[in-house]
Amino acid sequence: MGKRDPGPGQAVHRTIVAVDVAGYGDIRRTSTHRLVLRHALYQALRRAFADSGLPWKDCRRLDCGDGVLVLVPPEIPKGPTAASLPRALVHGLQRHNALHWPEERLRLRMALHAGEVVHDEYGVTGPSINHAFRLLEAAQVKAALASSPVPLAVITSAWFHDEVVRQSPAIGAAEFRPIEVAVKETYAIGWLALPGSAARSPSAPGQP
Repeated sequence: MGKRDPGPGQAVHRTIVAVDVAGYGDIRRTSTHRLVLRHALYQALRRAFADSGLPWKDCRRLDCGDGVLVLVPPEIPKGPTAASLPRALVHGLQRHNALHWPEERLRLRMALHAGEVVHDEYGVTGPSINHAFRLLEAAQVKAALASSPVPLAVITSAWFHDEVVRQSPAIGAAEFRPIEVAVKETYAIGWLALPGSAARSPSAPGQP
């Protein structure tokens, strides 16, 4: 939990990072496999935040079972979250996947957004959080990850793309393409990227 959480009922602006493990409920995975996945997910996130100069300890983290919601304090610049974090996370996932069998490999979807978040004694809520998770569930994001050689697909909200991605030459806005998101009551445009898509996924142990 972050040390800058407001009082109950207060709305505060946060950068929103939501990640979800693809195929977490795959029947080939056992509870033991999923424990490995969860441990590796948090390890990869902590390392990627550190490598990107983002203060993991100051962020509010909420476990989602098959993913994590991370709320970054407003004083932390959003540029590194979009520029460095995805690539650092790809490297961590590739390191993990190179040492594990398919059932314990991580492939993630990540949504980047920002907006007002309300806290209470149970956690957090707000339209911005709902929007981030709708972006994660977009069919085109799932399809892009399934056909990608790298283990991460990133989608940003239209606001985040216009205000952060397009304004920072370090991010590589050309990597993003617009997609239509139609999930439940959400109809919106998101921007999809596959960081480091020129790379190739490592093989399973013992395979070429």
